[in-house]
Amino acid sequence: MAHPIPVPVGDRVRFEDAHALTVAQVAEAFDTSPAGLEPHQIAVRLERYGRNELPRTKPPGVLAVFLRQFLSPLVYVLLAATAVSVAMRDWTDAGFILVVLTANAIIGTAQEFGAERSADALRALAVAKAYVVRGGEEHEVPSEELVPGDVVLLEAGNKVPADLRLIASSGLEADESLLTGESLAVGKSAGQRVAGDGPVGDRVNIAFAGTLITRGRGRGLVVATGLRTQIGHIATSIAVADTAKPPLLIRMDRFSKKIALAVGAAVVVLGAVALGRGAMPADVFMLSVALAVAAIPEGLPVALTVALAIGARRIGARKVIARRLVAVEALGSCTFIASDKTGTLTVNELAVRRLALPARPACEVTGPGTAPEGTIDSPEGALLARLATAAALCNDGFLGHRDGAWTHHGDSVDVALLALAAKAGLNQVTLEAETPRIAEIPFDPDHRFAATLHRAGETRRAHVKGAGEKVLAMCSRMATPDGDVALDRVALEQQANGLAADGFRVLAVASGDLLLQDRDPSSFGPADLEGLVFLGFIGMIDPLRPEAKASVQACQGAGIQVAMVTGDHPITALAIARELGFAQSEAQVVTGAQLARVAAQGNGALDELVREARVFARVEPNQKLQIVQALIRLGHFVAVTGDGANDAPALRAAHIGVAMGERGTDVARESSELILTDDNFASIVAGVEEGRVAYANVRKVIFLLISSGAAEVLLFVLTTAAGLPAPLWPVQLLWLNLVTNGIQDVALAFEPAEGGELKRPPRSPREPIFNRLMIERTVVSASVMALVAFFSYRWMLEQGWTQAAAQNGVLLLLVLFENIQAGNSRSETGSLFALSPVRNRILFFGTVAAQLLHVAAIYTPGLRVVLHLEPVSLEQWGITLALALTLFTASEVHKVVLRARQQAQPKSEETKP
Repeated sequence: MAHPIPVPVGDRVRFEDAHALTVAQVAEAFDTSPAGLEPHQIAVRLERYGRNELPRTKPPGVLAVFLRQFLSPLVYVLLAATAVSVAMRDWTDAGFILVVLTANAIIGTAQEFGAERSADALRALAVAKAYVVRGGEEHEVPSEELVPGDVVLLEAGNKVPADLRLIASSGLEADESLLTGESLAVGKSAGQRVAGDGPVGDRVNIAFAGTLITRGRGRGLVVATGLRTQIGHIATSIAVADTAKPPLLIRMDRFSKKIALAVGAAVVVLGAVALGRGAMPADVFMLSVALAVAAIPEGLPVALTVALAIGARRIGARKVIARRLVAVEALGSCTFIASDKTGTLTVNELAVRRLALPARPACEVTGPGTAPEGTIDSPEGALLARLATAAALCNDGFLGHRDGAWTHHGDSVDVALLALAAKAGLNQVTLEAETPRIAEIPFDPDHRFAATLHRAGETRRAHVKGAGEKVLAMCSRMATPDGDVALDRVALEQQANGLAADGFRVLAVASGDLLLQDRDPSSFGPADLEGLVFLGFIGMIDPLRPEAKASVQACQGAGIQVAMVTGDHPITALAIARELGFAQSEAQVVTGAQLARVAAQGNGALDELVREARVFARVEPNQKLQIVQALIRLGHFVAVTGDGANDAPALRAAHIGVAMGERGTDVARESSELILTDDNFASIVAGVEEGRVAYANVRKVIFLLISSGAAEVLLFVLTTAAGLPAPLWPVQLLWLNLVTNGIQDVALAFEPAEGGELKRPPRSPREPIFNRLMIERTVVSASVMALVAFFSYRWMLEQGWTQAAAQNGVLLLLVLFENIQAGNSRSETGSLFALSPVRNRILFFGTVAAQLLHVAAIYTPGLRVVLHLEPVSLEQWGITLALALTLFTASEVHKVVLRARQQAQPKSEETKP
């Protein structure tokens, strides 16, 4: 018989409200008890709420990825040209284009296969097994079978299998950095209630699915499973968030549409002119096909793919993996980097950085928090030893040297304190041997301190660490160079406030001998902690990565704005930002609460709030997404860095998501386009540089192809206007564009960096690929090539050459023009004389190969007939080469003019959206 259950959600309480209710209220709402659910209730609830899992997203197959390569306006134009060729039964032209498109699709598929599996990565965070209480007995069950109302047992080392409302806790702490970005473990307490609108990071009575229990024990009542959990909300955000197009795709879409319009206009105008002069419709159609072939840069898709693939290989050598080809260039295009703090700008571990001994100036501590490397700048050796001894003994962590390296485990605070003690010359093992622990009071969020009791000869000595106000209340004296004196609470509180204002996490330490010799150590409790000696405050912080400051400065030097998005406290976040140099005042700090209030007023108000902010603190995952969307609306090309599941929606929504490879979660990696394999923020700078090199090479390839195509179109315009026959056959144009030029444009993609990539501001998001500079260079180059070719063609016809011979001569001239233009394309303003021909050996030998290939085609019987080629004499080849060198001369003269113009102009301001 099925046993119906009361409706626990919707009618009585929402899953999201469990933190605001008492344990009794939650248990009543979910019709459960500390003894757990009865077995007959499980199947009913599984049917009602579903399994405790995230939905699987099937990754795209090879065929889907292959077909995706054809989704481009430029490819559409090429397919239209293929269709025209097929309609004319010109199988050679159609075959050439299809071969090129297929090759491009294969290259792109090979690079992109295995794309995004964000939901699957989130699902992998679920715990495989969970210990539950059902029917009053403990059971081990698959976590996927948990249902709302189940009672789950927790202990250190467990990953939480579902969102739990704690019903019992003892020294329970959880690492929630994957949700909140907070590096410090969060104390959990079953007895506390939280305001209904309290942020995720403040819900101390909830254990969230996917987080890690670092200390203590507890029991929790399942209040949310699957997509209803906090991590499930992130999965939903990823699924529904719009993914911004990478900058290159935006620019290429615009460029391709302009090409299509230009081709259509040229074909219509010249076709109408030809028809008006009495040309046969079939001849006009062939002229239209020839114009389309001349104008469309057939080799661009392959060259573009190769250029990005080369960029992907180069950034791979610099510790950056590109999951999608367009991501290579996108990072170089970004104008704004919104970076996570924990694990990205910082090392994601605590380290002691400052000590405040009573009545003494603060002293600095250097070195990491996980190894005894560094120094303590303090002359107070005896006082320092007392403080470090207490910190090492009131400690459950481990720090030791194993197999030639320092290793550690335990709570990050404890490990940092052990590193401090080691820097002070103390050894935890030796100290514990001298004063063995006989009792302890574990840390608990309710009393906010931990204490240990040790046997020190005939006395019993307590060591305490915890929140300043708690520890000070236990003390009557404080340690000074003049001995232990009466406690000066006001002065000590000023010291603590000063540390907090500088962004430190403040921990107070005290110790004292207790009169407990005649008592059972097990009776040791908080009431015994009085009359202690205050030893000092310890200021801890998640330190910056060593290279982070220089990397941020390099980004700023490259004109890229940097901001921090974190779940950490505003004071701590601002202190980090000040040290890094991208924020100075509190006016640049925006909190999650502010975002929530302003977001309710609409996008306009939110955009204004985000515009000048450089630190976003105490923000939740959906707010990170709102920040990215606001930056995009403000006109930025946005890059987002992060390593936790909390970063996934923003990573996916940004133009470019950059995840950490070592410490990053699968969620972050699968939601990003780029992955830093060494988790080094400095690698972002390398990625920006290589991205800009990749974009520069894309521009060089486009210039080579468009200027050559424009010259061919202009040549047809001139011959049509002069009433001359077509200077080239469509198949000859394909030979020029796909084969001879196709070798060179691919080789040009291998061009190394010219230098100074990080000294220029990013391109304006509104700047097209085909900008004023490229238009000007194209007009100069295309005019020279077209005019020289036109007058040469007319001269040859006037001298009695056959049309076939004249076409053969024009084809050779254009091949040589393209050989020279490949060299001209290596720099937009730099002289070719300043560039070594072997600096890009692939281009050097590719240019030679293109010319030799054309010569070989002339003497290959079958191919010669298809291409309408004829042998040429060495004298004719030499004269043609001399004519082609006019292009080199014109380009060098134009570059001199461009350099003079640049020197006359004031240095451009930093790019603004």
